[in-house]
Amino acid sequence: MRVLDLRAEGFDPVMGEAEWRGYHGPTADPVLRQHGEALLWAEGVILVFPTWWGGPPALLKGWLDRVWRPGLAFHEEASGLRPGLGHLRVLGVVTTLGLSRWAWSVALGAPGRRMLLRGLRVCTGARTRTLWLALHRVETVPAGTRERFLRHVRQRMARLR
Repeated sequence: MRVLDLRAEGFDPVMGEAEWRGYHGPTADPVLRQHGEALLWAEGVILVFPTWWGGPPALLKGWLDRVWRPGLAFHEEASGLRPGLGHLRVLGVVTTLGLSRWAWSVALGAPGRRMLLRGLRVCTGARTRTLWLALHRVETVPAGTRERFLRHVRQRMARLR
């Protein structure tokens, strides 16, 4: 198992103008190439982050924008998009949210889940299993609830091996 810690690595989430202009071609950035190679090597991707404003933090969103790019994560064809990461067996999210499950899913429409699990499956294909583990109201739930959530996460991760 390989863990990428974007913050510890100092990953820059900002796509500059030159990168934006060359977005549909191969990247010259060695960091982006390294991350792309990790995606091609991986059997699964589990994203772990706190949900802010309904979605992932800017650091993770920037990583998705810069690394999950055309020619690697997906291929643009006249008939539509073709997955580039169809070898991934699982795509998962472990997250915490301040909102209740009802407010997040019914009132807001589960924006982060839609973006990550539905949107990224365009890159992985229909055979990729998805996993969504979320702890709602993280700031106010009792310590026992947080501990049960962590046990549940550990159990689900162990079953993925």
